[in-house]
Amino acid sequence: MRLEAIGKYFAPKSPHITDAPRATSSDALSISEVMAALGLAGLKSGIGLDLYLAKIGISAPDKAVEGLYEIAQRLAGQCRAISELDEDIKQRVLQILATFAYQDYSRSAASVRQCECCAGEGFIEAEVFTMKAAMGQMTRSADVQLMRFASPMPGNDLKPKREVVRVLCKPCGGKKVISNACRCHGKGVVLDKEKTEEQGGVPVFKTCPRCTGRGYARIPAETVRKAISLDVLEISQPSWSRHYKPFYELLITECHKEESVADSMLSSVTK
Repeated sequence: MRLEAIGKYFAPKSPHITDAPRATSSDALSISEVMAALGLAGLKSGIGLDLYLAKIGISAPDKAVEGLYEIAQRLAGQCRAISELDEDIKQRVLQILATFAYQDYSRSAASVRQCECCAGEGFIEAEVFTMKAAMGQMTRSADVQLMRFASPMPGNDLKPKREVVRVLCKPCGGKKVISNACRCHGKGVVLDKEKTEEQGGVPVFKTCPRCTGRGYARIPAETVRKAISLDVLEISQPSWSRHYKPFYELLITECHKEESVADSMLSSVTK
């Protein structure tokens, strides 16, 4: 049994009414057996199972981030710039690095993130000019449209007025979230127009240069540097690229390694 197959055991299943007998093959596992296998694999693989369960949305990411923070503490000696920091500052820096490393690891073409433009509200405030009649009471928009084509009455002239209104956020379309999928729509490949024309219109595809075949956009490393600079200590761009960024990429690699270990352990337990 592979790790990607465990998600269906956490989802409720609808009743299947049929007169066909249930499968009796030796490789069919019950839910109880699967849960027991996950417990054994979790004892042997450590954080890998917690990372994957949080990645697919089954469990909260708190335990996974905490385990990744412990890995960061163990590997902090490999980065001289981090190991020389004061203990309090080092812990905060490692916590931020672990949090962003988990977020980058858990991203996929199907995942979404909060819209930065509207801060997850779906609407933004904008200044607009509206035509209002100079009357004692507010004129309705429908009345204003009619008055545009009618001759103005004395004392009811339309005048432009600046107002702050809530309008629909264009980047997210009011959905409050934005997809992490690349412009290749998560496929990892795009159409090569030049080679397609050379082949007489036969579609030729190439690796997406924007996501390098991943299918989704990663968290920019500059975002991590700015988060540390705003919250803990100022880190220059050369220092970040030389010392901190390789350690950050190492944490992301450790996430994938731990997931691979959990996959191997689950496969060996369920054989």
